[in-house]
Amino acid sequence: MVESYQGTKFKTEIIGEEVPNNPRLEELKHWCQIFHKCDLTPQYEGGSYGNLSFRLQDDEDQFIITSSQIGFSDWLQDYCFTRVSSCDLRKRIVYAYGVKSPSSESMLHYAIYHQRNDVHAIFHGHSKKILSCVKKLKIPETTQEEPYGTAELVQRVLEILDNKSFLIMKNHGFISLGSTMEETGKLTLQIYKKCLQITSSRAV
Repeated sequence: MVESYQGTKFKTEIIGEEVPNNPRLEELKHWCQIFHKCDLTPQYEGGSYGNLSFRLQDDEDQFIITSSQIGFSDWLQDYCFTRVSSCDLRKRIVYAYGVKSPSSESMLHYAIYHQRNDVHAIFHGHSKKILSCVKKLKIPETTQEEPYGTAELVQRVLEILDNKSFLIMKNHGFISLGSTMEETGKLTLQIYKKCLQITSSRAV
């Protein structure tokens, strides 16, 4: 079940209002559109559930992520994205550059990038079909449900992260991880298609 959006649950410190300027933004926009078309980032009034990001450099944890309260159905402009430079997970502060607040799961993205040097893209979305196939496809799942955007949710994910490429946050949504945006997006679509086949066969 997707918890209704109530804003970010951490403090954001905007260091500067520079709009992200990176050639890979076009690829991120492309995947935002695909996720919307596949209903992997369902809409709510004022935005879409889900967040996509990519790491900026190999030796840093900085990343560009979709901003809070943007709709993936819209034609996204560069100002719809935020550059997160760092996070203080203990104090629950996100430091960022941009004209919009970073996504509500920015702490989670930061924690994964910090933990996994091999991960260069993180796509988080929501799909009832994927959640219904957790046991059938043996998808790793967090031990218990936690509210979105919280340090508790981050901790649950880190507990099972290891070297996994796809996992489920219990009763919440999925996280896809990869060395590139293409790898991350294609992995999600592969699992989604398997779930479509499973759910359609159940209906017969």
